[in-house]
Amino acid sequence: MKSDTPESSHGLDLRNDQPDFSLVLGGPLFQLLRRARLADDALMMVRQRIVVISLFAWLPLLLLSALQGQVLGGDESVPFLLDVDVHVRFLLAMPLLIAAELVVHRRIRSVVALFLDRHLIPASARARFDAAIVSAMRLRNSVLAEVLLIILVYGVGVLIIWRHYTALDAATWYATASADGSKLSFAGMWYGYVSLPVFQFLLVRWYFRLFVWVRFLWQVSRIELCLTPLHPDRLGGLGFLSNTVYAFALLATAHGALLAGQIANRIFFLGAALPEFKAEIAVMLFFMLCLVLGPLLVFAPQLAQAKRIGLREYGTLAERYVREFDAKWLRGGAPADEPFVGSGDIQSLADLGNSYEVVRSMRSVPFTKEILLQLTVATLAPIVPLALTMMSLEELLKTLFGVLF
Repeated sequence: MKSDTPESSHGLDLRNDQPDFSLVLGGPLFQLLRRARLADDALMMVRQRIVVISLFAWLPLLLLSALQGQVLGGDESVPFLLDVDVHVRFLLAMPLLIAAELVVHRRIRSVVALFLDRHLIPASARARFDAAIVSAMRLRNSVLAEVLLIILVYGVGVLIIWRHYTALDAATWYATASADGSKLSFAGMWYGYVSLPVFQFLLVRWYFRLFVWVRFLWQVSRIELCLTPLHPDRLGGLGFLSNTVYAFALLATAHGALLAGQIANRIFFLGAALPEFKAEIAVMLFFMLCLVLGPLLVFAPQLAQAKRIGLREYGTLAERYVREFDAKWLRGGAPADEPFVGSGDIQSLADLGNSYEVVRSMRSVPFTKEILLQLTVATLAPIVPLALTMMSLEELLKTLFGVLF
């Protein structure tokens, strides 16, 4: 029986017996986009999806605000065109969330295939690996999961988080104060019950996909992998997992943009200053580091064990070699006709030392400081321009030139 996705029901490409893994190609929304000719089996047509979905969320807000005279003027202190948060949310963060789908689809699929290409999965455990893929694809395609996400968006995202935590405490184009609390305008009704839920659904669906990814990695980490302590990536052959950071970079930038939009509104309309949001920025950065890099830590126990075994085994091998080298060249065991200069024993000793150093420097955490830095930059890049609110562009350039020159 075939699944409702372009992939086989077993999550495998039966033509070459390679895993056909994708975090993106599945679920009711994906099928709806295919029927609307906004997506295909290769997840192309990214520009069409960005334009249609973003305009569906943003353009009615502009038109309704114009009809109510709330685009640039009116009695509201925050007119529509000056609301940085709403424009960043729908014209920057939303396109990033949509574009990230294609990037994640291509990169994560190749990452999963490398478990087999590098012979990390023993033949005896291939069935378990395939079963983990099938389970992940079944969960990704779940109709119930997306229905629960919609309920979560309206029940928590709109009624609680937006109304009580993220909405501005001021008269805006979408809501005005009244005796019974804030009253939504017509534009506000579309914003609160159509545009915002669409955005929040795209966002929480990413969290669901990341849950599928974490669950898959955890199941794979339960398999005794064929790690090689001498592998030059210093990760026993798992170094390719670091590439997942590049896959989720757009997702990190989208989160940074969301925070930047909210901070900008509070700076421009509530008189706040950027340093007041140091805690929020730190929490967002920590959240993204945990979200993207945290799943990789499930392999830390196996990497640590492989290093311990490697040090013991290669240490024993090195001990045997250096004793024989010592006996041959320092204790008179070398044949009289064998010259010391040019002997291959010296090069072999150096090679053995280099090999042991590779094992000794093997890491238990499958990412580096450079990866941490790249993810940090991707997350904080949208927030950096807000530094202009603390000083003029001229002052900022003078400071920059003073540091560089």
